[in-house]
Amino acid sequence: MYRKEFFVFEDSVPVKAVVRNYEKNDFDSLIQVQKESFPPPFPPDLWWKKEQLEQHVHSFPKGALCIEIDGEIAGSMTALLVHFDPAKPHHTWEDITDSGYITRSHKRDGDTLYVVDISVRPKFRKLGLGKWLMFSMYETVVKLNLKRLVGGGRMPGYRQHSDHLTPDEYLEEVVKGKLKDPVLTFLLRCGRTPMSVIPDYLEDDESCNFAALMEWKNPFIR
Repeated sequence: MYRKEFFVFEDSVPVKAVVRNYEKNDFDSLIQVQKESFPPPFPPDLWWKKEQLEQHVHSFPKGALCIEIDGEIAGSMTALLVHFDPAKPHHTWEDITDSGYITRSHKRDGDTLYVVDISVRPKFRKLGLGKWLMFSMYETVVKLNLKRLVGGGRMPGYRQHSDHLTPDEYLEEVVKGKLKDPVLTFLLRCGRTPMSVIPDYLEDDESCNFAALMEWKNPFIR
C-alpha cells in the first residue's frame, strides 16, 4: 500500500503532509472534501457517495489516495485501470468510471491509469496539494508499469469564452498561455499534455459539458 510523508510550506513554515490510501473510516471526510471543492453550480449528485467510496477501496485500493495536513484530510484522488486506445479517445465520464463506482469498468489487466476525480479543499489549495496527489499517481503508474495516466479535465473557464472560441481553440489558448483555466492550467503545471477535446463528457455548465483529455506518459515503461 502507498504512504508518503513530507513537508509543504505555508508562509515559509513547514507543515507535515502525508499521502496515503484512503480507507472506510475516511469516507465522511472525503465527502466533505467534495462538498467544499465542488460547490454549485457543480451538480451535488456527483459528489461521492459512501457506496461509491466502498467500491473504490474494494475494487482498486491502489488508486484511492488522500492527502492529510496535520492529520486532517485536505484532498483526495481516485483512479482505476482501463484499456485505453488513443485512436478512440471519445467517451463519457459516466461510461468509463461506471458512474463513479468503478465496478464493471475497472480492468485488472488495464494498461492505463484513468483519473476518476481529484479534489482539494479550498483552504488548503495554496499548499500545492493537488500537484502532490498527481505526482503520487504518477508513481503508481511507474510502480504498476502502465503506459500512461489519462483523465478528462474540466474546462470551467470555457463558458466565458464560448461565444467566440470553439472548445479546441480555447484549449489552444490555454496551452499558449494566453488564457488561464483553473483546471487545465493546473494539469499543464503537473506535466499533463492535451490529447483531444471530448464533447458531452460530464454535465458541467461551466465547461459547457466539454472536457480536455490529458495524459502523462510513463517514461520508464518496459
